[in-house]
Formats: sequence, C-alpha cells, structure tokens
Amino acid sequence: MMTGLVKQLKNTVKALAVVGLAALSLATAQAQTILRVTAIPDESPTELARKFAPLGKYLEKELGVKVEWTPVTDYAAAVEAVVNKKIDLAWFGGFTFVQANARSGGKIVPLVQREEDEKFRSVFITEAGSKITKLEDLKGHTLSFGSASSTSGHLMPRSFLLAAKINPETDLKRISFSGAHDATVAAVAGGKVDAGALNISVWEKLVSEKKVDPKEIRVFYTTPPYYDYNWSVHAEMPAALQEKLKQAFLKLNDSTPEGKEILALQRATRFVPTKADNYAGIRAAAENAGLLK
Repeated sequence: MMTGLVKQLKNTVKALAVVGLAALSLATAQAQTILRVTAIPDESPTELARKFAPLGKYLEKELGVKVEWTPVTDYAAAVEAVVNKKIDLAWFGGFTFVQANARSGGKIVPLVQREEDEKFRSVFITEAGSKITKLEDLKGHTLSFGSASSTSGHLMPRSFLLAAKINPETDLKRISFSGAHDATVAAVAGGKVDAGALNISVWEKLVSEKKVDPKEIRVFYTTPPYYDYNWSVHAEMPAALQEKLKQAFLKLNDSTPEGKEILALQRATRFVPTKADNYAGIRAAAENAGLLK
C-alpha cells in the first residue's frame, strides 16, 4: 500500500515538474517583449541612432516586440553588455565579436553580416600634399587609429603594418586613438596627425556626402580584404527568436522603399548568414598583435 502511494506521489511530482517547465518556457517567451539593441560606437552617437531608426521599426514589425536602442560609451561596453545579457542584439566589428566570444566562453552567436563584410578593407589616409605614399613612408610620422578595439580602425591596419615590418610603437613618431572612424578623418584634416587608418565604408560615405574632399585628404594605401562586421546575439537567446531575427535581416532587399532605406543606411547590398569560423583570421591577427586578452 505504502509502495503504491510513494509511486503515485513520484508520478505527481514528475507531472508537476513538466507543467512547471512548460509554464517557465512560456513565461520566458512572453517576457521577451523588448529587444534591446546596441552597436559599437564607430561613428558619432547621432549618426548611429539615425542609421538604426528605420531598422528598429522594421524589426518591431517583423518580430512583434518593442525594439529599444541602447547606445554605449565605448567598444568594451558593447562587449560586456552582450556577454552579461544586458543587450539582446549587437552590431559588432570582427574584433569585438572575437573579444565577446572569448569573454563568454564561446557563447556569442554571429547571425548575419552584410555581403560587403565578407571582403572588408581599411584605408590609410593623409593630406594631399604629404610625401607619404606607402606604408613604409609612415616611419617617423604620427598616425591615428580609431578605437583600440576597432577591427578596421586598429587591429587590421596594425596587422598590415606589422606585415610590412613597421612596428607602430617603435617606428612611428607617435600613435593615437581617435575613438571613431569619422574622428580619425577629422584628426588628419585638422593637422593633428600626419596619417590615419579607418574603415573603407565610412571613408566612402564621407566622400559621397562631401564631408571630406579627396583633393585635400587622400587614400595612400588600401588593405587586402578580410571579414568584419556582424549582428550578434547571446547563445541563450531562444533558438526560435534567433532564427526569426536572422530571417528578418535576410529578407531585406531594395525592392521596397523600406528595404532600400535600411540597406542604404547600413551601407549594405544585402545581409547574408555568417558563422563564428569566419572570424578565425581576425582572432589570429589579434593574438599575433598581442591584443586579445
């Protein structure tokens, strides 16, 4: 009699546990009523907010949740916010993705990247009248990178300098960090440094918007291509939501006014799937330069 009662109690506990897990799963899904989004501050805060506004509205419509833009102070803050699950979706550079993935023990998932990010490049710029025409000419001169954690504004430019047997710390007169790509251009244009390194996408945008005159500031070196930016999430985001997010990006195209505006602001032809393995070269470059901690 007692054995049967114990067995019945065990079955009841198991049934309650199953119901409890189902309820918890439902509560978790319902709790995701806000998608918190950020981006590395590789441009000014106002420009980042302007670029994201129509994308945020689009994601709200596609996901059925409120999308909340949360700016961060620097690249490190973006990494920590995603690692600690304070942010759900982040626009990372290749290096910040690698940093976040390392900090989280491999728990950051890159969902999509722009087609352009499969073959991204950096440019080195200087004043039009400068005698600097190649990387080797930088010896003895001053140079500005972007953020220390920037892929296209620091890590990869540094990597190509090292490949050209130029040690930024010993061969250059001084290096500095502007904090953002547009700030690097301003530093060169203002005569604060002899040269600067930044991502090619921001450079081309500034030229097209006539915010910089290529007759006054010129590109003297363009790097070989490498993988760069992506939209990433924490691995603990429900798989269904990850897939819904991915599909929302993949279906964007320029056949609609909405899609055309979003892609233009994101400086993208289209978004394509990506994976962590694509950034193995970035990780190797960071380790080789002693920048991955």
